[in-house]
Parts: sequence; structure tokens; C-alpha cells
Amino acid sequence: MAWFGFAAVISGFKFPISVRSAMSHSTNIPDCDIFCKVVDNFGDIGVCWRLARQMTLEHGLGVRLWVDNLAAFRNLAPTIDPERPSQQLGDIEVRQWPATFPETEPAHLVIQTFACDLPPGYLGAMARQNPPPTWINLEYLSAEDWVEGCHQLLSPHPQLPLCCRFFFPGFTERTGGLLRETGLLDSLREFRADTEAQSSFWETAAGIQPPPEALRISLFSYENPALPSLLEAWASGERPVFCAVTTGRSTDQVRAWAGNTRQRGSLTLAYLPFLPQEDYDRLLAACDLNFVRGEDSFVRAQWATHPLVWHIYRQAENAHRIKLAAFLAKYLTGLPPETATALQDFWLAWDEETGVEARIADAWMKLLGQLPALQAHAERWAGVLAQQEDLCAKLLICGQNLIQS
Repeated sequence: MAWFGFAAVISGFKFPISVRSAMSHSTNIPDCDIFCKVVDNFGDIGVCWRLARQMTLEHGLGVRLWVDNLAAFRNLAPTIDPERPSQQLGDIEVRQWPATFPETEPAHLVIQTFACDLPPGYLGAMARQNPPPTWINLEYLSAEDWVEGCHQLLSPHPQLPLCCRFFFPGFTERTGGLLRETGLLDSLREFRADTEAQSSFWETAAGIQPPPEALRISLFSYENPALPSLLEAWASGERPVFCAVTTGRSTDQVRAWAGNTRQRGSLTLAYLPFLPQEDYDRLLAACDLNFVRGEDSFVRAQWATHPLVWHIYRQAENAHRIKLAAFLAKYLTGLPPETATALQDFWLAWDEETGVEARIADAWMKLLGQLPALQAHAERWAGVLAQQEDLCAKLLICGQNLIQS
């Protein structure tokens, strides 16, 4: 569909997405091109897939999603055929992003995600349009203070008559917000209150039911030297633990530790297949504590309103620690010192690469004692974030402002 005459609904307020004439574009050009390079297996494409679906389902936009790794994408969308360069998933056109990019007429809104470089030929086609497409660079999520000052800054292209606007997701009103579909929190709340729905979910996803008295934990992390020691602590502890191990980079570690058994001491293990995004959201809502990694699962765990442990993506020279500390500074605000210290100490231990084996069991016991307080805090935190506009709505408002400027 063309943007001309289309109206998007943002928090009950309708505004025209574009006042430009549709005559300069053929009718089969989508409203939006999203470009995604899969760097971290699932996080990048996870964000892009959620954004594409929300733009289509909630705002009626035609979306063309360019992905360089369709095999990784198939984990999230099992009907994807990695051998097909072009295919339709519902109302979304999925295209293989090849090394030699085909001649393509750009969409009216162009979103490059996580600083991936747009194909030179596509940039040239953008520059030949009059007016050129609205171009937004969707950046990585960060709680650092500088993000507020850089959000929506313009960046002229060095050679072409094009200008890109940076769009930073974040946790404050002065950032781009977080992905959150309409009704998400209500649907998760209903799921948590429905014991039959949860029982059916566990039967389908795990093949077994968590013991009624067990602490339910989901585990989605990178490889971690602390993991075997943590599993030992769960197995030897007094509190029964049911650990739902998601398919990912830490799965082999768990299997190496557990061998052929799924029960050791107080610990019960359940190995889950790779879940569609909706089912992963339900997993997070069904657990009492969620270990998450990267960006997409990190945000979804916050909407699940349960305590979480974030395995942040490691960067050279521990640059990621700055990002981790920035989030903790916001997230721990208002917590009693004992609770804040227990969470922070465990997160930092979980992030260590060496010498953590002896510390993780003690850090776990302190965290375990603070879970009730952290549960109440997780609910308050999500409630505060939900008062802000969601990322998709803010992104479309940003695009509208660019068109009118």
C-alpha cells in the first residue's frame, strides 16, 4: 500500500503517515524497508521480526524485511525457506539480503537496524528519488545517559544528498522506548492467572510439568564458566528448582554437566525446542526467574514482570560493563540496599569470565533470599515503562516528523 491517504493510530490519535504524492512510486512498493544483518543469531532478527509484525498488524503498513541469514530467521519463523530469495510471511514480504544486491526501488520509510550498512546501489536509488525516502537508523538498546542526547540526531551522508536520523531505544521518555505490542501486558497477566493455560503450555513446550513447589527458572544465555557451579548449587540446595533450558549456546554446557539425567538432587531439567516468539513470551511469564541474554529476550523478560538475570553481550576490553552498570543504576533505584546488592552482585558474577566458580553459589543464595522483593519490584518497573509510548509508535512519529520537516 502507498502511504498517501493512510492514517496510523498512535495512542488513539490519528495522523497521516505521509503527505507525499504516491504517484512517484509504483503501487507494489512497500511502505517500509527494514534491513537486518544477523550478528548474534537471534537478537537482531528477533527485534526486527517483532517490529515488522507490529508495523503491519497494528499500523497497517506494508513491510519488506531484508535479512542476510534466513537460516537463523527460520528459528523464529519455521515456515521460512532459506533457499528462497523472496517469500511472503503473512502480510510481510521477506527478502534475502544477498552480497550482490538487486536493483530495487526503495520504500518510503527505510530502517537500517543496529548500524548495518545499506547496500550502495540501494543508497543510490534513495538519492535519485525526489523527495528521498525517510531514513532511520535503529540503534542498539542502552540505558546510558548519553543516549538521550543522541536520540533523533541527524547524520548527513558524506557523498549523497541523504540524511539519516539516529533512533535509540531506551528506558526514558527522551529515548525511543521499547518494543511493546498493544495489549501485551494484559495478555501476559491473564496467562499468569490461568493455571490450566500454563499447564497446557508446559506439556506442549517441555513434555513435563514443573513440580508444584519448585522455583521455575528459564535459562537462555551465552556460554558461561559460572553455569556448572550454578547448576551444582541448584542441585544441592533445599529449594526444588525446575530449569527450562531453551535451545541456545549454553545448552551443550547443561547437557555436559547433567549427562543423561534430567534429575539431580533438587534440580529438574527440561530441554525446550526453539520457541516461536509468542511462546517464548509465555515461557518468561510462566517462570519465577528468567536468565536472558542480548537485547530481545532482555526486554521481553521485563514485560514478563518477574525477576531476571541479564547475560549481556560481551565486548572487547569489557566495554559492555558500562552498559550493564547504566541499566543497573536505573533498575535498582528504590530497592532496599540488601536487595539491590544481591541482584547486582549476582549479575556481575554471572558476567565474569574467570574465577567465578567459587563465588556463584554464595551469590545465588543471597539472590534467592531476595526474590520476593525483586518480584514486587519487577511488577512496578514494568508498570512505569508501560506508561511510556512504545518503540514502534515513537518510530512512526519520528518518521512523520521527518517528512514534515
